Amino acid sequence: MHIFPRLFIVAFGGVLLLAACDSFEKSVLPFGKTDELVVLTVNSPHTYYENAEGAYAGLEHDLASEFARDLGIKVRFKIVPRLDQALSSLEKHKGHLVAGLSISSKHALHAQFGPVYQLIQPQVAYNTDYRRPKDIHQLTGRTIEIASGSTYAEQLNKAKQQVPGLKWTERNITAEDLLAKLAEGKVDYVIADSNQINLAKNFYPNLDAAFDLGQSTGRAWAFSPFAERELLDAARRFFIRIEQDGTLVRLLDRYYGHVQRLQQTDVIGILDKRRIVLPDLREYFHEAEELTAIDWRLIAALAYQESHWNPLAVSPANVRGLMMLTEITADRMKVTDRLDPRQSILAGARYLATLKDRLPTRIKEPDRTWIALAAYNQGSSHIEDARILAQRLNLNPDSWVDLKKTLPLLSQSKYFRTLKHGYARGGEAVILTESVRTYYEILLKYERPYSWGFPVAKKAGSLW
Repeated sequence: MHIFPRLFIVAFGGVLLLAACDSFEKSVLPFGKTDELVVLTVNSPHTYYENAEGAYAGLEHDLASEFARDLGIKVRFKIVPRLDQALSSLEKHKGHLVAGLSISSKHALHAQFGPVYQLIQPQVAYNTDYRRPKDIHQLTGRTIEIASGSTYAEQLNKAKQQVPGLKWTERNITAEDLLAKLAEGKVDYVIADSNQINLAKNFYPNLDAAFDLGQSTGRAWAFSPFAERELLDAARRFFIRIEQDGTLVRLLDRYYGHVQRLQQTDVIGILDKRRIVLPDLREYFHEAEELTAIDWRLIAALAYQESHWNPLAVSPANVRGLMMLTEITADRMKVTDRLDPRQSILAGARYLATLKDRLPTRIKEPDRTWIALAAYNQGSSHIEDARILAQRLNLNPDSWVDLKKTLPLLSQSKYFRTLKHGYARGGEAVILTESVRTYYEILLKYERPYSWGFPVAKKAGSLW
């Protein structure tokens, strides 16, 4: 969502005169004299975007919002086309900081940086339908594209000293759009960071990273060279705090902790079945959302992880159907035929909703959903054991990133013998949850949200 700015003309005496044109915007008040933090950033899945629930999300959104809460003031985001362009706005006092910028010598000429909170590794992305390049020398004579304003031009200029024939083009589009072009075969190579490539691989299974380009760079908030010392000190204290209390690790896990879970064949599989199998099941998933208020795409992602949308799936342990229900769960959900796709989907969705409701109310989203998914695999009792173990190990029992550490320990005798419910294959719950998270991201990209207000007709044998 773009905000069209209204600029103001600054008089020599420091008086701000409102211009007639709505394209002029007032400078922000100095930090310490304002009740809001103005953050400049871009609209992208790595920074700031509107999620499936219609709320704003993204790593930079969450970090800046947390920072503003620490300060006791409001936060306001201003969206710019490119992060490097935001530096100009920053110098003109149109915001207090730029969020999500990679540190480079060029950027350092126009800003001062706060603490590094994420390391970014530039990589050469290639289309796996063609031969993988082994090194930078094999890029000569090929079309290479990078996003305008990125730090990759600096990396390529360094490489050009060793490979004079190296050429590239800067495009005024996002890295995500460039990677889509690469998947379509419209460009030979794209330079992007590892997080961007790993995420894109879940949408385009014919993408991969060929090799690293140069050294990793740090990502940090950029402040004006004239920023108030009070603001800079507050930012430093904030990043020290969130690193020490685990907030930073949890936020990084929220957006990147699951992106490398799937293999290329997994992504190909769900994309193929989305076209062939999902159309016959979509109405049942929509009905499940109306029944439980859980996004139908999350339910579909869970169903795909469980059965690959095969209504006749059966395991050696006699769990059956699309949602792989046990006999006990099926009886509890009043399912008469576990191999009936509608009954299975509705019952599985209701069971997931029940598992979420059982969790303490203090557990917030998205951790609440991820922990419920783990319970879908191993049961609430073993999840409670994992939470107790987290407390014993001085971890946060309400955080999915910490439960990912304790769940696999439930298979080790020195731990499970001290817990009420004993042995569990907790590592399986982690694998299921992380895989579902990625399948969900894929369906969010390709499938529309369900429009409520058009009731699904109840059929014979309704589970209401």
